[in-house]
Parts: sequence; structure tokens; C-alpha cells
Amino acid sequence: MTRFGYTLMTEQSGPRELVRYAVAAEDQGFDFEVMSDHYSPWLTEQGHAPYAWTILGAVAQATRNVDLATYVTCPTLRYHPAVVAQKAATVQLLSEGRFLLGLGSGENLNEHVVGAGWPSVDSRQDMLEEAVHIIRELLTGELVTWEGEHFRVDSARVWDVPDGGVPIGIAVSGEKSIQRFSPLSDHFISTEPDADLVETWKTAHGGDISAARVIGQVPICWGPEKDAAIRLAHEQFRWFAGGWAVNADLPTPAGFAGASQFVRPDDIADSIACGPDLDELAESVRPFLEAGYTDIALIQVGDERQDQFLAEAAGPLLERLRAL
Repeated sequence: MTRFGYTLMTEQSGPRELVRYAVAAEDQGFDFEVMSDHYSPWLTEQGHAPYAWTILGAVAQATRNVDLATYVTCPTLRYHPAVVAQKAATVQLLSEGRFLLGLGSGENLNEHVVGAGWPSVDSRQDMLEEAVHIIRELLTGELVTWEGEHFRVDSARVWDVPDGGVPIGIAVSGEKSIQRFSPLSDHFISTEPDADLVETWKTAHGGDISAARVIGQVPICWGPEKDAAIRLAHEQFRWFAGGWAVNADLPTPAGFAGASQFVRPDDIADSIACGPDLDELAESVRPFLEAGYTDIALIQVGDERQDQFLAEAAGPLLERLRAL
């Protein structure tokens, strides 16, 4: 059965609000919650970027049963993989086994801030592969020394590790990255509702995938008035129209504002379901269902409607989604 999740989007909400939304989303019956891990919002209109890992610790204590995940963390520039391993182990212990570590090769928007430059995509994927190996070794709780092409680890040990470690999902976008990262991951993460990519991942994995999750994410903008919802989605989410080939490389919100200046509200309405019609919002998820995704996280665009969305629309929307 498909599981439906709620996105704790750090780019559009403050830390206390995100914890409140996490509790409300669990109460409404969402199966899991994913959190973005950003240093900057995509656009200045979004206006937020609190530290995801502090919030995850708070959410792990404020919730009871809902699964949690990063969607996604880049373990190569802004964070050293040894630090990511320690953080992931701690959140897994705090959540009593409810955490999944989602990893990806990152975006310039968030990673350039440490002044290490922005490598080519091939270099970023080389770094990610090495980082995954380091994280997995450290999550055993054993002493690790590593001398690699991109990272060094000197006599490091994660002292508090959960039994069974931490499951890892890796975000991939094309056949080349799928072939490379499928054997290294427990779960598949992507933003493309493409059945061929899902089947390629399953074939390339080479191991037991009976418990593997196929995790995607879909933005919606629920609101009592359709035109107002479209305007909000355009203001907050027009960056989404660029696609990940563009989104990975732009360095600042100003860059995203420039790149999206000709995106019209009608363009957003064509790509993001907006308004009060819950059947229409649910139908926007269907391509992911048909592509074989087991886990689909919703993004409710904009902070200003989160409380109302969770109180009034989330429950009935989940009923419609599960009816699909």
C-alpha cells in the first residue's frame, strides 16, 4: 500500500512552526514526514532556512509514530560525512528507529556558503559515493580511519549508534546515477514519476529490495480560492519550473529570481495543482502512483496556509489519496 507523507519545508517556515506542523501532520494521519536540509530558501519570498537537524531532534521528541527522513542531505561540502553519520545516528536513537537518512549530491544554493566552490556533477557524484561508504562504516560503531580521494577520517568512532544502523536513501535523476548509487542505497529517492527509472533502480540494486521504499515528492497549493492559491504558488514556488538541471547550479535566491522572472502564474497552474478541489489535488499525485512509488510526500506551498491546510484539508485529502 502506498504511504503518504507531509513535507516539513524549511525554506518557507520557521523552526517552532515546523515542529507544530509535524505534530499536526501526525495527528491527521500522515504516514511519514520528510524535511528539507537547506542553508538558504530558493526565493527571498519564502524567507526561512532554519537548521534541519535541530528541528529533527525536536520533531523526534514531539511526535510518536510517524516516520522521519531528510529529503535530502548533501554529505560532501557543507557537512563532512563523518558529521552526517553522527547526526543520523543521534536522530535515529531519539526517534526510536523512525529515521531514514536521505542523501543527495546537493545544490550550489546551499553548499557554496562554506567557500569550497561548486564542483562539476561528475565530481559531486564521486564525492557522494565516497561519503556514503564513510557514513556506512561509521554507523557500525567501529573505529574508522579513511584516506580517500576527497575525504579523510582520522580515528573516528560514532559512540552512540542504533541497533540496525540507519537506512539510507539516495536521490537519483538518471540512468547513470541510478546504476552508480542503487547498490549503495536501501531506498530510491527521485522527483520524476518515471516507471522506467524505478525499474532500472530495482534491477541495478542487486540485493533484496522486498522492503525498499520508492520515495517521491509532489507540491500542491491548497486554498479556499483557486486564484489566490495560484498567486501564492507563483510567488513561492516559481523556482520549481527550472528543473533540477538548473536548480542544482544556481547559487543564490537572486539567481533563482532572475531565472524564473518570465514564469507566469498560468505556467505554475499547469504544473502544480492549486485551489480547494481535493479531488484535483489528489489526482496530481497519480503519475507517481502509476510509476510505482511506494511513498509520496506532499508539499503544501506557502507557510500562511499550513495550519488551515492541516486542520481542514489534510484529513479529507488523505482519504482521497488512499482511495486512488
